[in-house]
Amino acid sequence: MQIYRYITFSLTFLLFLGIVPLQAQEEDESGSKTWKTLSKITYRKQFDELMGFKIDVPVFSDDVKALEGKEIVVKGYIIPTEGYKSHTEFVFSAFPYNMCFFCGGAGPETVMEVEAKAPIKFTAEAVSIRGVLELNDDDINRLIYILREVEPL
Repeated sequence: MQIYRYITFSLTFLLFLGIVPLQAQEEDESGSKTWKTLSKITYRKQFDELMGFKIDVPVFSDDVKALEGKEIVVKGYIIPTEGYKSHTEFVFSAFPYNMCFFCGGAGPETVMEVEAKAPIKFTAEAVSIRGVLELNDDDINRLIYILREVEPL
């Protein structure tokens, strides 16, 4: 009798394991896993003539480089730069406003500059957007990720 319980438990466990990858794939299509890929970066120190000291320069992994110039979907939060209204240019974060990079709760790989085709209305809820990814490792006055031609989903 105990062997039947073990077999039932094992089959149920294996069934559960088979479902998990399907859920992860569905989440990826909505853009919620894109941030995980974008976090695959390291940094190297490089002397900056203008600043007069060494700065951290991002080194993008092959996974991140593969996304450059491609249309991606990403899910996150609008961080307004000019009041709580519709914007064509804003910062987009993997985390809500109170946990974002600018509040000290995350790294620079968790935010991106957005250039939308048409104004996107501010909301405090997570939204999914689609756009073309540009990587930035040389302009210290801009974020390391820039998403252009953005449309809400």
